[in-house]
Amino acid sequence: MCTRGQIIASLFVLSALEIGFGITSVALGAVSIGRSRAQELHLGDSSPVWSGVCFLICGVCGIVCAKKKSGRIMILFSACCICGLIGGILNFQFLRALAKRTEISYPRHVASMSMACLGIAGCTLSAWLTCRLASNEQQRMFLERDHSLHHSHEMTDKVQEITDNISNGIPQIMQNGRPT
Repeated sequence: MCTRGQIIASLFVLSALEIGFGITSVALGAVSIGRSRAQELHLGDSSPVWSGVCFLICGVCGIVCAKKKSGRIMILFSACCICGLIGGILNFQFLRALAKRTEISYPRHVASMSMACLGIAGCTLSAWLTCRLASNEQQRMFLERDHSLHHSHEMTDKVQEITDNISNGIPQIMQNGRPT
């Protein structure tokens, strides 16, 4: 089982990679749009830009999630991961359709599809790590609550021992929970 520190470190690395995938995808999309302006603009030419923006947002939210680790940030990050998955899948589908219809630059097309696949994989792993981190945080909070509850029972036992020592084994009359 992974420790909390390993999960957070993995989340930082994956988030940094998602930011890199996003920047690369946006750059590839911008190049594709620039080259298409000279010819004819097609539907899938701008899809790497949009999936890249989704990957960028996912990466930034992942870094914030790894730093803050609050429940709302984890939910926001999970939602961003799902949006990144959807954006990557749509990008991949648009690029596939574009490759069937037009004559495009093969290396740029392969690079765009590779960035989409890597972004999809990163979003999937990030969502899984967020679930692991949330589970880990929930266990930590439960143990803290259990420890504080155990501590309050110990204090109650100590108070009982003190009252037993005061009475020296002689039963005392209790009034409102206090010996008189």
